Amino acid sequence: MSVSAQIHYELSARKTRTDDWSLELATEDRGLAVSTAESMIAQGQAIGVKVTKETLDPESREFLTVTILTLGDQTQSKKSKIRENREPLCVAPQDIYSAHARDRIGRLLEGWLETNGVTPFELLHRADLAELLESSGTDLQHAIQKVAIPEAKARGTSVHHLVRSFQNLTDRSIRRLTKDKSQNAFPDLEKVPFADAAERVCHESERTYLLGCAVAGFMARLGTRTEKIQRLLDLASSAPPAGPPRALALSVIEQALSEQMGRRGGLDDLLGAGHDLGGKLALMTRLAFYRNVEALIKAEPLVAKAMPPISHACTRLAQLLASEDFQDVRIALAKNVLAELVGPRRLRPNDPKGEIEIIRALAMALIAGAADSILPDDIQEAFTIRSRMLVTADFIEGYLKSSRYAFDDAMNLIYLVENVIGAANKRQAARYLSAGISGLRFENEFRFSAESSPARLRALAKLHRSLAVCGLAPEDFRPIQTKLAEIAAQVESDCKLIQQLARAQKAPVQRLILLLEMATGEAAPLGPVSEKAATEAIKLARQNELRAELAKNPEQTAQVMILLQQVTRTAAA
Repeated sequence: MSVSAQIHYELSARKTRTDDWSLELATEDRGLAVSTAESMIAQGQAIGVKVTKETLDPESREFLTVTILTLGDQTQSKKSKIRENREPLCVAPQDIYSAHARDRIGRLLEGWLETNGVTPFELLHRADLAELLESSGTDLQHAIQKVAIPEAKARGTSVHHLVRSFQNLTDRSIRRLTKDKSQNAFPDLEKVPFADAAERVCHESERTYLLGCAVAGFMARLGTRTEKIQRLLDLASSAPPAGPPRALALSVIEQALSEQMGRRGGLDDLLGAGHDLGGKLALMTRLAFYRNVEALIKAEPLVAKAMPPISHACTRLAQLLASEDFQDVRIALAKNVLAELVGPRRLRPNDPKGEIEIIRALAMALIAGAADSILPDDIQEAFTIRSRMLVTADFIEGYLKSSRYAFDDAMNLIYLVENVIGAANKRQAARYLSAGISGLRFENEFRFSAESSPARLRALAKLHRSLAVCGLAPEDFRPIQTKLAEIAAQVESDCKLIQQLARAQKAPVQRLILLLEMATGEAAPLGPVSEKAATEAIKLARQNELRAELAKNPEQTAQVMILLQQVTRTAAA
């Protein structure tokens, strides 16, 4: 599957056993599709329903279908073919203004729209753009063919019939738009305040279309997306104060704004210069979920560090989007972020550690803000795909390039393991970690280092403990822990540390505490060294001299008792 795939969900239903499956709903909201399916079965509106996930591959332009829910009777009685439901989903000009139709138009005409710097909303509401598309010839014809071929296959009719049907629909839609434009049917927002225009068309049957044409015309002379967004913000600020006119005005603004914000890679002028992709995605996430991210910035230093400063224009937009009237825009922005996350571009091209940090910060911000907008499964899928880039050989080489010591490599790889998601990605990171710790460089660094042997054993113990809590499966981290324990045994054997402690001139309590720390995994990895230290500690604890010293120092007695209990639990485990 292409990483830049676009996804929607389709609900199909059957009313009787002899019926074909008919499309009831197409939406980008998985939860809505599932809940509607459950409701249809519960209310007896259908005998069987199914929800499918439709993923468009932008290279082949084909949909891959995965069924995610089936309820009720899925079997079908044999019957003669019937010619029901053969008409295209869009049969009248009004039909192409729905959210699903606009999304489909955006995908079919993606190249033409990008070339002309416009969105489906603008195309459908501006006569000059419609005429320009019509005159292009091949762009429009290819789009009609791309939609007619799969539609004909799904409905069991001829491609030629559907091509003619869609061509007729296109012609009627363009004639309607140009006729209304010539008759001045749309309010002129250069002359009429936006609130007055909304009041004027509010009771018309085609009110959304009429006000949409007025808004699109008001943006027609603007070149950049930032200018268009600013113009839409101005209109939103001047919307009617309450009632149906306000609802109409904001719904039209939301349509236009969601498409402007949902386009990939074109928000550079709005977000400001000097940001890499990670910074841009951080700002986009902050725009989409302003209140939640601002609270997270105050609570999480990592998120505060990753979030670039936000401009006045972006703050103004973010505050507008924080209202309940613009959820579709927030969803469009969040999906834009997810689409970039599954793309091939690095977030921090020259900073591997910064790449890991920005990914973690984005994950925290999206999870905190997107609970009501996008599914956690979609967030997890996007970050799983992004995590694959962190466990490639090229990334690992750049990530470890600045490390001077094998121990630093190991700790950096553990940090990587903690921040990638997906079992396969963690397992791949564990392979790099295992290879590093099993290498001769790592062993020599610990056996022949100028560091004291207790310091080296403590470092090995730190690695040993970190492995158990970094998110690896037991079968992945336990062999690495075993290798660390073997190296620790070599280090201890080289210098006879435990034997030296048993005979040292230090106070008995100090020697006992050090041995107990080794036995509990604090000062040495659990394994041969910790077991040897535990045996020696028990011998030392039985000496009368030590007991007498402990009796004089209750604080040390408490510390020793706690460590002895930990040794007992460790031995039992």
